[in-house]
Amino acid sequence: MDIKGNKPLPGGQVRGLVLDWAGTAIDYGCMGPTAVFVAAFKHFNIEIDISQARQFMGLAKKDHVRSILQLPEIADRWHKKFDRQPTEEDVEKVYAETEPRMLSAIANHCQLIDGLSEFVAGVKKMGIKIGSSTGYTRSMMDVVMPIAADQGYQPDTVLCSSDVPAGRPFPWMCYLNAIRLQVYPMSAMVKIGDTLSDIEEGRNAGMWTIGLTRSGNELGLSRQETETMPADQLRERLQTIEKNYQACGAHYVAAGIWECLPIIEEINQRLANGDTPDGVNR
Repeated sequence: MDIKGNKPLPGGQVRGLVLDWAGTAIDYGCMGPTAVFVAAFKHFNIEIDISQARQFMGLAKKDHVRSILQLPEIADRWHKKFDRQPTEEDVEKVYAETEPRMLSAIANHCQLIDGLSEFVAGVKKMGIKIGSSTGYTRSMMDVVMPIAADQGYQPDTVLCSSDVPAGRPFPWMCYLNAIRLQVYPMSAMVKIGDTLSDIEEGRNAGMWTIGLTRSGNELGLSRQETETMPADQLRERLQTIEKNYQACGAHYVAAGIWECLPIIEEINQRLANGDTPDGVNR
């Protein structure tokens, strides 16, 4: 095996994927975690809205709490309530309310997203291994994985933010996926996710990236809500999400996992032509 640098091997092709979970593989609209953050903050009589709860989705859950507390408007509410700025001790207190609520809530939001099973079958026929990364902790994934498995979804690896030194946007989960999948170079891997932090994670790891606009957190609507939204309004929102992904460095954008198999085939062709995720032809 040629191990000199992050370049495609002769006749290179995609050999491994790293899929996010909520909003990408399960839980259309990434609905499960959102209400949990709202409820956890409400326990301390601090009101946050859904957009604030969604803003940091994809991060490790404790980092998510910390980031919400760092929002100027939330820090101001905390100061007015407790006569001081939020501290790391407060992060721990809010997170302590978050985790048990999350364990209860996510069990009801594990339905596979339509098209996932067909996508998995397609990439397996291509000899591609399937890894995964998530902002959920291991205890949370202990709830999610059996329910997903009962529906037929069992990725080859499952890496959590609690398995590595730091979660997204750091690339550690992607690197550990590559190690466990025994895939090299990183340019032979694709990260698929529904948040900006997913794209940052994949880019930081030197992978191809696909951002999902319709099924995940960035739109933040259930399937029924997307189907009943006026077409022009939905189109405008999806276009904005696509622009945000592109600004973040996404190589590709798709509505959902159901559109991703042709993209994998296109990346295979680009690898065969010597292209790499950094845009340098080798």
